[in-house]
Amino acid sequence: MKTIRIISADDHAIVRSGLKQLMSTTADIAVVGEAANGAEVMSIVRRIPADLLLLDLSLPGIHGSDLIRRLRSEHTGLPIVILSMHNEKDVVTRMLRAGAAGYVTKDAEPETLFAAIRKVAHGGRYIEPALADELVFDMQSSTKLAHAQLSDREMQVLQLIASGRSNGDIGHLLCLSAKTVSTHKTRMLQKLHLKTTADLVRYAIANGLADHLSRPPLAAGESAESDEADLPPAAATLQGELPLAPRI
Repeated sequence: MKTIRIISADDHAIVRSGLKQLMSTTADIAVVGEAANGAEVMSIVRRIPADLLLLDLSLPGIHGSDLIRRLRSEHTGLPIVILSMHNEKDVVTRMLRAGAAGYVTKDAEPETLFAAIRKVAHGGRYIEPALADELVFDMQSSTKLAHAQLSDREMQVLQLIASGRSNGDIGHLLCLSAKTVSTHKTRMLQKLHLKTTADLVRYAIANGLADHLSRPPLAAGESAESDEADLPPAAATLQGELPLAPRI
């Protein structure tokens, strides 16, 4: 039986270690390389022959659909399976359209992940069954949520805004200038037809874009004070005035 050689890309060392141990329990799957950020992914796929890339979406540097498209353009023969905490339909759809051949969430059973790796490595496509069911029902709708227009980076900024981060905090976390973060926010307000940062927070909470997030711990030297005057102090203050996503 030929061993399926995979490269594991995740910014958390404990996740990469756990995946390596998990794959060692199989007779036909082995981790042959690891990467912690987008640049490392691009470097390692050039150096190490592999049959499949197991990719997390939230890597530092180039990530998400931008990374997938770059990989697909430079390494057309390397199939990609997404392993992510994100289970939002629009996220799954964007990654598949970008070129991923499989999508599994991190709370899936190990056998589901093994099945995805085996099927995709042999030329197939695989979506975690629960996600596949949601996508099928979603395709039957003729409407589209407004936030489907947002880029991966804009979605990431939106989720961090909803978690309570300031422009400075977000810039530090994503290696962006505060001005670039502000530009992303301005574009999101335009695309979603909203006016303030508070509106963005309400939108994210109302549409389930922030449910899986909690405020990340502050790094040394980071300010705990938000520089957004219109940011609500707590989600509780927003109850009863949450704007549902406009349909486009």
